This record gives sequence, structure tokens and C-alpha cells, in this order.
Amino acid sequence: MSLSLKLPQATGGIEHYSLVGRAAARTAAAGPFNRVVYSAAHVVADPLATTDPWHHAALDWDATLQYRRHLWSLGLGVAEAMDTAQRGMGLDWPTSLALIRRTLEAAKDVPGARVASGCGTDHLVLDDVKTLDDVIAAYEEQLEAIEALGGQLIVMASRALARVAQGPADYERVYDRILRQVRQPVILHWLGDMFDPALSGYWGTDDTEQAMDTVLGILQAHASKVDGIKISLLDKDKEIAMRRRLPSGVRMYTGDDFNYAELIAGDGIGAEAMNQHSDALLGIFDAIAPAASAALSALAQGQLDTFHAILGPTVPLSRHVFSAPTRYYKTGIVFMAWLNGHQQHFSMVGGQQSSRSILHLAELFRLADAAHLLDDPELATRRMTCLMALHGVE
Repeated sequence: MSLSLKLPQATGGIEHYSLVGRAAARTAAAGPFNRVVYSAAHVVADPLATTDPWHHAALDWDATLQYRRHLWSLGLGVAEAMDTAQRGMGLDWPTSLALIRRTLEAAKDVPGARVASGCGTDHLVLDDVKTLDDVIAAYEEQLEAIEALGGQLIVMASRALARVAQGPADYERVYDRILRQVRQPVILHWLGDMFDPALSGYWGTDDTEQAMDTVLGILQAHASKVDGIKISLLDKDKEIAMRRRLPSGVRMYTGDDFNYAELIAGDGIGAEAMNQHSDALLGIFDAIAPAASAALSALAQGQLDTFHAILGPTVPLSRHVFSAPTRYYKTGIVFMAWLNGHQQHFSMVGGQQSSRSILHLAELFRLADAAHLLDDPELATRRMTCLMALHGVE
């Protein structure tokens, strides 16, 4: 049966769009992957909560945790309470900590489930932050709370640190203090200012090469305390250059939602196997989880052509989801979860569903169809038709 609906066009007017793709393949991961892979997971808002959605985060805990079980069932780890979960854009620290606790508890029932959790300074009021010691104390507060739950840390970039640091030495001081006391190896997170403008000049400079030198110095000094580093600069050449310079045993986790396929596949160049490819900690894997799982299974079996054949069609969708202003990519992630039946509504913490235009979402629907990312095309079409009617397209 052919499915169709009316969609707005960027050039003006309305088209009768007929779906061209097939339903997404849904198979469990075929054995272990040969990459360490995390999906940064979104949260499902509770649209019926009595709280003010612009000021207080209210989550549908059942749907939120069920989505994490979905990711684990596909062999993907969960990067919890990260920017994909709207950390810093609606999800506050108390709710983040509750989310981390519930996710770690749920993981106990899933053999092999992998969880790493975001540790930051986002509970600080930026205008009250005056010194590096304020930043260190904030990191330590979250560090202690997450480690008390048995969680592995992802040390997130800090808006507060970017605000008060005077240069690279201040970053070295803060990260030295944190890394000396962690109980198990952590993942560091270098988030580019396209994701968060408040992080401009992170590591004490606007020069990426100089920033990279600072980070590599921190990694060299604390290699035994660092599992890896995720960089989200949307620049594959910079990621590859840094990957080749990483200390032995430290992984590169790609956060490049534009070029993930080739970065994960690798280039065979490097001092050791770990330097020849990137592992992954990606927000887009939330939206394309079945395809990511199938592709990674193929890669583990040496089927490189199949890996690229599966992931290749997802790249245009990802580039659209992460188009500027990039920080609003979460709307596309939640939109995909709604289309695919993982939640009953298209509402977000902080009302962020309004941060992308209906034209943006219409194009995302077309790209999801073309990439075979709609689990149930009939359901997705019904939901998209309702959304179009809400916006006057009937």
C-alpha cells in the first residue's frame, strides 16, 4: 500500500509526498562490536505534569527508561544526562542525578549494559561564579554524587570554567584536580561552541591547534585516569589529527555527527590499533539506533561495504538534524523517537519542540523515509499528518 501525505516545501507551496522507503530493520546486535559505542540518549517529557514546562523539568520516567532498554537491546551503550538529554537546555542537575540513578538501576537487569554519566557544573548560577575554586567545588559535588551510585563519569565541558578561566593553565589546574581523585577512568568531553556558544574559547584559546595541545598535555599527565575523550567539533580532519596523537590506551570517541561513518571505520594509520579509528559517543545514534547497530555488527564481521551501505544514507539526515543553530538538534532526535512510536507525544522539556520550523521537520521526515529509518511507516505517516494539520497543512 502506498503511503502519502501533504508536506510544505522550502521553495513555497505544498507537495503530495509519497513515501519511498521501507520499514527499518529491527534485529538484535549480532555479537559484540569491535568499537566501543555509546548513544547519548534523549529524555521523554511528561506533557501532563502540572509544572511550568519552561522552568521545571518533568519526565515520563517509564518512557525515558524504556528507551534506554531499547538502546541496550541493540548493543549500544547509554551516555546519560548529556546535552542530548537537554542538559543545560531544560534538564537541571537534580533531575539529571535522578535520571542517572534510575538508569544505573535499570542497567543492572541488562547483561552487558554500558552506562557513562555526565558530570558538570551546571547547578551553579553563572553570575555567582568568581573563582576556579568555585568551579572545582561544583565538579567535585557532581563527581561525588555520581560515583556514590557506582557510575562512570563523562566530565562535561563547563560554562562556569569558560567564564572565569584566564588561559590554558587554569584549565590544566581544574582538570588536574578532578582527574587526580576519580575512582575509575573517565571520558572527557570537548564540546564545540556550535553546540554551546557559552563554551567559546574552551581550553583557554580560540586557536584549535593550541587548544588541542593543552588537552593532549592533560591526557598525557593523567592517561591512567582517562578512558577516552569525545570531541564534538564537526571537523573530521581535526579529530583524526588528535586521534593519532593520543596517549597509549586513550580512546577517541567521535562526537562528529557529520562524518561518523568514516571516522568509526578508520583509516589504518596510527601508532596502535586504537589510533586508527574512532569509537563513538553520538547523539545521532539515538535517532538511528537500529541502523547503527546493524552497521556496527557488519563492521565487526569485516563487512566494510555493508557498514557503509547501511550508515551512508543516514548521514544526510544527521547533517540536517545538526544543522545550524546546531544546539537545537535535540528537537530532531525527539521528533524521530515520536515518529517511531517510542513516545506518545512530540513535547520536550523546556518546550524545545518549538525550536525547529515545520519546514525543517518536513525535510527530516523525507530524509528518514529515504534512509529507511521509519520503524512503522504507517504510524509515522499518521503522526506526521496530524502535525501538518496542526500547522495548517491539510
